[in-house]
Amino acid sequence: MDVKTNVIRIGDRGGMPLIGDAFPEMEVITTQGVMKLPERFKGKWFILFSHPADYTPVCTTEFVAFQRRFEQFKALNCELIGLSVDQVFSHIKWIEWIKEKLDVEIQFPIIADT
Repeated sequence: MDVKTNVIRIGDRGGMPLIGDAFPEMEVITTQGVMKLPERFKGKWFILFSHPADYTPVCTTEFVAFQRRFEQFKALNCELIGLSVDQVFSHIKWIEWIKEKLDVEIQFPIIADT
């Protein structure tokens, strides 16, 4: 623990972050452009959730469920951001497919962790 900042460094625990840890600064490529985290959501809570792959039935259902509650999260000062190893173009095509087939527009960004 760094006494001056009262922060436990993630590397001190073998890379496993815990609730309450400071989110590490990073620049990510998303379906809504390049974003700096956590700066992009300064003053807000945000939920970073991952999914194994675009176009899978369970992941699609989960994304639709998050989107249907999007306004409830915003009312709680909480933003959503998805994440998977798929590339941005795959994420974009997938959310277009969700809009076309399920009539649900995904409004939160999805990170390409490639």
